[in-house]
Amino acid sequence: MYELIQVGKNSYYVQSPAKIGIVKLNETDVCLIDSGSDKDAGRKVRQTLEANNWRLIAIYNTHSNADHIGGNKYLQNQTGCKIYAPGIDCDFTNHPLLEPSFLYGGFPPKDLRHKFLMAQESNAEYLTENVLPEGMSVLHLPGHFFDMVGFRDADNVVYLADCLSSEETLQKYQIGFIYDVAAYLETLQMVKTLNAAIFVPAHAEATENIAPLAQINIDKVHDIANKILEICQEPIQFEKVLQILFNEYNLTMNFEQYVLVGSTVRSYLSWLRDTERIEVLFKAGQLLWKTIQ
Repeated sequence: MYELIQVGKNSYYVQSPAKIGIVKLNETDVCLIDSGSDKDAGRKVRQTLEANNWRLIAIYNTHSNADHIGGNKYLQNQTGCKIYAPGIDCDFTNHPLLEPSFLYGGFPPKDLRHKFLMAQESNAEYLTENVLPEGMSVLHLPGHFFDMVGFRDADNVVYLADCLSSEETLQKYQIGFIYDVAAYLETLQMVKTLNAAIFVPAHAEATENIAPLAQINIDKVHDIANKILEICQEPIQFEKVLQILFNEYNLTMNFEQYVLVGSTVRSYLSWLRDTERIEVLFKAGQLLWKTIQ
């Protein structure tokens, strides 16, 4: 873990639970793509940089989930580097309490205010084209989170953040986190058309051909949607939908999984309603979901 892997003349990633990209800008200066899950990840990255006599200039965050920005504060304090994050995710990066609050739907209890869901605050600026290094471009990858992006560097290496998961991860966890299902599917269809020297997803193996894995992720979304439609044949409360999914997919319920999977299932229900496959009924003080026959 935390092995440095070279994938281009000036392109690397650190093998970690959420891969961290490193791009050499010249003989001494580098930038990171994401910073890992916490201070310890940041420390390991700093040790790698020092071992190679590299100076950290900037961190480019793909999105604001805690496992991608957790090393921000430590590295910024150690190096004085700039941090850039896209759109709404920049606000979440500067105010990380927003993430567990968003997931829970109110002020989160202390069970959710920990590093897995809430990174330490860092001083991030909005990501724009004019703050990118020469030869690097942004790929807009909405769906998994609000304004998530990926990056293509000068070596034609594409860092894909969390827009897809490995087949093993999908089999283990079944319901991967998605904020906007429609946008997520559009992103995956776009990713299928991309060409690159190599693709580096955060939670899957690096590969020269990303299309097959993108299709596996697309198919999984439709499988889950169809399962929800089956569950909602009769009017049913959200909590019951969630219970059935946890039991049928043999998932373990805890507070973190309740908010992560629960938020995702709500997103599926929103998408199914917007595409007129499910309707909402209000009865006896309850909001009920029902598949449209």
